Amino acid sequence: MSTLPTRRHFVRRTGVALAAACAMPQIVWAATTPWPNRPVRLLVVYPPGGVSDGMARVLAEPLAQSLGVPVLIENRAGAGGSIGMDALARAVPDGCTLAFSAISPITLHPLIARVPYDPLRAFAPVASVMRTPVLVVGTPAFTGHSFDDLIALARSKPGAVRWATSGVATVGHMVLAQVRTQSRTDITHIPYAGGGPQLNDALSGQFEVLSTNVAAQQLQYIEGGRFQALAVGAPARIEALPAMPTLAELGYERANCDSLFGVFAPARTPAAVVQRLNAEINRVLQGETVRARLREAYNLPAGGSIESFVLEIATDRRRNRALVAGGRGQFD
Repeated sequence: MSTLPTRRHFVRRTGVALAAACAMPQIVWAATTPWPNRPVRLLVVYPPGGVSDGMARVLAEPLAQSLGVPVLIENRAGAGGSIGMDALARAVPDGCTLAFSAISPITLHPLIARVPYDPLRAFAPVASVMRTPVLVVGTPAFTGHSFDDLIALARSKPGAVRWATSGVATVGHMVLAQVRTQSRTDITHIPYAGGGPQLNDALSGQFEVLSTNVAAQQLQYIEGGRFQALAVGAPARIEALPAMPTLAELGYERANCDSLFGVFAPARTPAAVVQRLNAEINRVLQGETVRARLREAYNLPAGGSIESFVLEIATDRRRNRALVAGGRGQFD
């Protein structure tokens, strides 16, 4: 694996990419053509039915009203979001193709597997949108009652405990890898193509444990007794389940991860367009309807400047680099 750049280098490269956009000959049209002059595609890099898909659709409607053109959702799922992000990297940088994604296809997946895009040069971060805690739950196939029971079972029966995530190199996978490393257990990873498809298999007990972004539907299954709440990756316990400990409280500080989602454009998108999009997304995030929907889904609104989003991406990549280096062999 090649030497990875520091956070400072990443921030500088991203800033240069944004600044240089205005000089690229293939986007000279921006000087004479009003933007947007046609519908905007918003690539959701996960399957329909998951938390991210639902929130992207919530975001799209008021954003379309702000921009004055339709914002069309297009799901491009697979490979932990990398397939959709590759489609974005190949898109014309005219501001009419965007992607809604967690930052993990940029900050985590390239540290574990080859990706067909350059995570430092292929994208222009536009705006952060939301933070989502990660739930760890036991399915009907899990015979224990707590996270300690999960670890005990994994130690007594190496490989027998199956833990599903929404894909390789996702935040849920990072949680699993760090738990395996610290507990020195053999837990079988079951990667899915996204958050939605794994729910039916979880409910029918096709595996014992699931790490998933927190959402109202999953919480309903916990309240109804179909899932057992084991832990949450979040800065603090979540209001909906105050008795459920964080992974940090359980002694798994490195596994205590949440997901940051945002909007991205292709690199070389005109800087003025990226700035306009950032302003519009931040305005939309202040709307009470969007904030209410975020709260209903137990997500935390993010937002802020392009520069702050770039910095968060660089910080997360640096953190993940250290975690992956410390857990080599666990990310299969």
